[in-house]
This record gives sequence, C-alpha cells and structure tokens, in this order.
Amino acid sequence: MMSLLCITVISLTLAGRAVSETTSPYSILRVKAELGGNITLPCSLLPDSSIFGSFKVKWIKVGADETLNEDVLMSMGLHKRTYGSFEGRIFLQELDNHDASLVINDVSMEDMGKYRCEIMDGVEDVIQDVILEVENGLSGGVVFPYSPPIGRYNLNFDDAVQACADQGAEVASFEQLFAAWKSGLDWCNAGWLSDGTVQYPITKPREPCGGSNNKPGLRSYGRRNKQMNRFDVFCYVPDLKGHFYWLVQPERLTFDEAVQACINDNAEIATVSQMFAAWKLEAYDRCDAGWLADGSIRYPISRPRKNCSPTEAAVRFIGFPNKNVKSYGVYCFKAEQQE
Repeated sequence: MMSLLCITVISLTLAGRAVSETTSPYSILRVKAELGGNITLPCSLLPDSSIFGSFKVKWIKVGADETLNEDVLMSMGLHKRTYGSFEGRIFLQELDNHDASLVINDVSMEDMGKYRCEIMDGVEDVIQDVILEVENGLSGGVVFPYSPPIGRYNLNFDDAVQACADQGAEVASFEQLFAAWKSGLDWCNAGWLSDGTVQYPITKPREPCGGSNNKPGLRSYGRRNKQMNRFDVFCYVPDLKGHFYWLVQPERLTFDEAVQACINDNAEIATVSQMFAAWKLEAYDRCDAGWLADGSIRYPISRPRKNCSPTEAAVRFIGFPNKNVKSYGVYCFKAEQQE
C-alpha cells in the first residue's frame, strides 16, 4: 500500500516558496509563487513504499466541477506528456524514485488555482491536492477599472474617489497600476490615479490605444484638472475579507429581487471590487452573468473557454440593464465575522 509523505519542510525553486499548512497525509497543501518565478508543487511517496515497476503520475488543474478540469501532465516511466499552456515550462522534479513533485517555470496569474496529483500503480491510487497562490506585486490586492452607470468618461476626480469608495475600494496609486500592468492588465480607457494623473495600461500595443508602434507600458495624459476633466478611474482593493459566491436560485431575478435574495441568505449583494478580488486573488470562475450592487451585470472567468471569454481570463462586463428585467442571477458576499 502506498501513502503520501507528510511534508513539513519543502525545498524551494528559485523565486518560489512552499508552505505546508498541515501534516495530514491527505490534506490540501498551499504554496505561494512570485509572478514570473518558478515553484514546486509537492507530491511524493513514503521512502519505504513498495513499488513494483513503474507507477503512473497524473497532474490536473481542478475546475469548479469535473467537466472544467484541465490536464497538466501525464507520466508513465520514460513517457511524459504536458498539455496546453503548460507545455515547455513544467516537468517532474524526480529527486528520487518516490518523487512526483511538479515544477512550474515562469509562473503566470492564470496558473493560480487548485492542482491534483494522482499516483497510480494499479493497486491503490494516491491523491494530493495543492493550492497555488501567485503574488502579483500588489501585496495581495487587485487593481480594476471602473466607469459609472451613466457611461465612460463621466467622473471628475472627486467623483472617481466616491465611485471607488462605493465599491469598498480606493483610487489606485501609480505604483499599484504599474504592478497590475506588469501582471498583465491591459485596458484602453484612461482613468484617474490617486496622484491626480490620468493613465491607462497597455500590454498589447494597438492603434486605438496609443498606437501599434509604441511599446507596452502605461500611457499617461499627465495631471488633469480635477474638477473640469472627466475620465474613468482605476480602483484598488487590498484583499477579500469574506466569502464571494454565486447564489443558486430557481428563477432569474430583477435587481431588487437579487438584493433581497442575498439578504435572505444572510449576505449582501456583492460589489464590483469583491468580484475582482475573488477572481484575481482566489481564481474564482463562473460562467453565469449576475447582478452586482452597482446595478451592473458581470461574471468572472479565470479559465478561458468557449462561450465564457474564449481568449483571456477576465471579469466580463455585460452592462447596466433595466433593473426590472428578470434575465440574470446574483452574486452575494458574506463578510468575515469579527471576533
């Protein structure tokens, strides 16, 4: 019978570091990596395990349900195969005959999530789950663009401050927007920053966004008149202090019905900042459009797929529909209980 090695001290790989939360053989381990660095996801057998011939190793990235699971690596003896975006940057560590740990190079924000290691020898399968967190230089926070229900470019500076506050956030600083750009934020609408400048981040240069011949970077309009000029805003939220979730309902809801449904579930309707935080910091993924507190309809996709944001991980924005329509569900939020 095979059993997993209880890991309390894990060797690091370059920029990555691993942290074990418990020593239970079947526990979920949690590891943290720096954006662009390397990390080892631990999985191993006890040294005294009896192994008769080669064993099979399978790594998958676990989705919201089994139909969304993503193959990462398969290994059987000398035969190994990697899949999708992992090709060319992952391999088994194989420090010894019992080691099935997975090394990921050039870690991206899209790599964040839960992984499952399965070791199979034809007699008994061994399973280890590992949650990968990716630090993006924002000290755990997230920057997101915001425009009001009346449309884009309608906020002076004071309005921008209030718009972020209404979402439980604050106006982002230049440093926070720069870190978000480094982690992949691309947005072609200019927004206020906390220093009174107006800028926007471009990772994929193109004509409508400062020109296709310019390099990637932050496009700046400089300091603008805080009362006269109107733009969007970039907000920043440092963390997610509570539980963000899709509320399962038998029918679609109007906005008022959505608000009440969350209250009936001992929660409140979620804000835009809570959706962005859950998406970016917890890899929340749901292909259902739902009401948020500002009257907008959005849904978060961390694993791009057909019909659900096929080309990129993103919080998809549907718009600000008539609040009396019954075409959408709702996202709710339960705050952490203060002791």
